[in-house]
Amino acid sequence: MNKKNKFFDIYLELEQDITSGVYPAGTLLPSENVLAKRFSVSRETIRKALVLLLENGCIQKLQGKGSIVIDRERYSFPVSGLTSFKELQESEHMNATTKVLKNERTTLPDRIADFAGLPRGSSCLEILRVRYLEEEATILDYDYLLDETTEQIENSILEDSLYQYLENEKGYEISYAQKEITVEPLNATDKKYLALHGDTHVVVVKSTVFLKDTTLFQYTESRHRLDKFRFIDFARRR
Repeated sequence: MNKKNKFFDIYLELEQDITSGVYPAGTLLPSENVLAKRFSVSRETIRKALVLLLENGCIQKLQGKGSIVIDRERYSFPVSGLTSFKELQESEHMNATTKVLKNERTTLPDRIADFAGLPRGSSCLEILRVRYLEEEATILDYDYLLDETTEQIENSILEDSLYQYLENEKGYEISYAQKEITVEPLNATDKKYLALHGDTHVVVVKSTVFLKDTTLFQYTESRHRLDKFRFIDFARRR
């Protein structure tokens, strides 16, 4: 063990213990005294290691109880990026599949037309997909393609990658999006299709997506089960 940075070495070892399941999510770490004896260091050194675990989302301090291990089995969903589900699936090494529930040309719902600033009664291609992670229905993805010339897309393509098809096969230059993130009560469709485990709310990401020429091209609404995703961004103080 590095004598100069003992607390960091202890942090790394405890993090490995958490990752490997020695200390599962929801259990308490051993007390500071027990850890001090295990690593042959002072309690102050143990406290420094625990601070690193706390800051890196491994544990939560509970008054009068100690340090509880946090469930880290969540996928990192980039808030500021414009990332397709397949790209996220590959980057996060997800065991994921997709099933198409709806794929038809229809009239854009009024609430979405109002949100996107479009005339009511506009035509769209509506796509509804459920995403299975570890064989559990975890996300509902609504896509409304707003270009009236967009042709029906085969379900097999939608179960693979919509963006890959639109960009590589159809030549769309998808450029940027404006997003809104809320936590909302379950609706009837959530209850019907998602494996909720008692949840009463979902995280909802609403996006208006634009092409390179600034044309509003798509409205999306992703409804996420609370326990499987953490939403991340990068911030720099100016």
